[in-house]
Amino acid sequence: MIFSLIIPVYNRPDEVDELLESLTKSDYSEAFEIVLIEDGSSIPCKDVVMTYQGKLNISYYFKENSGPGDSRNFGMQKARGDYFIIFDSDCIIPPNYLTEVHKELDKNYVDCFGGPDRALASFSDIQKAINFAMTSFLTTGGIRGGSEKINKFQPRSFNMGISKKAFEASKGFGNIHPGEDPDLSIRLWNLGFQTRLFPEAFVYHKRRIDWEKFAVQVNKFGKARPILNSWYPEHNKLTFFFPTVFILGLLLAFLLLIFNIDILLQLYFVYFVIIFLTASIQNKSIKIGYLSVIAVWKQFYGYGTGFLESFIKIILLKKKPQEAFPRMFFKV
Repeated sequence: MIFSLIIPVYNRPDEVDELLESLTKSDYSEAFEIVLIEDGSSIPCKDVVMTYQGKLNISYYFKENSGPGDSRNFGMQKARGDYFIIFDSDCIIPPNYLTEVHKELDKNYVDCFGGPDRALASFSDIQKAINFAMTSFLTTGGIRGGSEKINKFQPRSFNMGISKKAFEASKGFGNIHPGEDPDLSIRLWNLGFQTRLFPEAFVYHKRRIDWEKFAVQVNKFGKARPILNSWYPEHNKLTFFFPTVFILGLLLAFLLLIFNIDILLQLYFVYFVIIFLTASIQNKSIKIGYLSVIAVWKQFYGYGTGFLESFIKIILLKKKPQEAFPRMFFKV
């Protein structure tokens, strides 16, 4: 057996049903296993898993809540395959996914890879808008949408593969969340392993979140980055500061209006018009274009303010990350 699919889940039996249903349609010709880890859920998915016994090779484990990173590590320790593929429970997997991964590994083997995410036509308008904000070249540089241009790709754990050898050498994910993905990537690089983007190994990432949850999520992403920069300063980049600069620049644009200087505000207006038009054309919907403007604003504001708060506490005031942001660290 080559592939073991590692899926942590927390209180999402409905997601697991859709994910497992999509895997029954896989066109992959070789055997693979699914290792599903229930991370202390109060709404377990065991009954859902049982309906797929006989259709899929599934192992189900229930453990105390210790976060997604530790749950993935638990699953990889239990897995029997030589290569682990990690999914979030809110993903739907295309039939050719494993075939594409196998093809890429045969062509140019790598011990860790990541794949992009896309939106299905059945997704809600808000889910499509958030998908645009998270994957567009105009916002994130396309790092989640398959257009990564940097030399070293940092896989995201909603769609990620890692060899058993690399997992055992690195000990897997740390206890920070979010931020466990780039932390693992950097530690793998330091151990001599390579990472790569598999552009055709995409998943449909449903992201069952509303505006409020999205804002909280991206704020945590922003807080995680200065922590990682303090751990691995050699991998710090100026682009990490962009969302904070974007927010501060908009504040400056409004202040300049006091002096009848509106050129900076005009530039922001043009940017959001481009966001609206691009999202509208891409999704063939003016409504989604409008919602994408909201999603992008929440993304920049949430990430930018989170980054600024963390930069002040971690970089300037030299606070310990676990003390500054205790809710971002699971006890394992």
